Amino acid sequence: MTGTFTAGRIAALLALLVAGAVTGTAGWLVVDLWLPAGLLLALVAAFGVFLAGRIATGSGLGVGAAAAGWLLTYVMLSVPRPEGDFLMGSTGIGMYAYLLGGAAAAVMCATMRGPVDRPVSADRPGR
Repeated sequence: MTGTFTAGRIAALLALLVAGAVTGTAGWLVVDLWLPAGLLLALVAAFGVFLAGRIATGSGLGVGAAAAGWLLTYVMLSVPRPEGDFLMGSTGIGMYAYLLGGAAAAVMCATMRGPVDRPVSADRPGR
């Protein structure tokens, strides 16, 4: 899916944005509830959404859309409410591990090469 932005590509990117937001919300809730296993489950889910974005769009743009939804949800849930409390207690190291692990998973998926991405030969550059 490289090239211009068609209606289908825009719809896929918006769907990935929403999927990233849903995954971020679910991960935020699971990390504090079941700390060791919940953190692993949340990171695997985030990696799955980022990888699905890479496969669906064929570029890092899909990963960026899913990661934007994931990060936006993470930031919105970590901001304290006007009453002074959070949606869930984010006092543990698990939330920092979730943020760093999710960011690392997004970078890995955005920079990976697929079977279509062949190395460029020195004899035929750009081909």
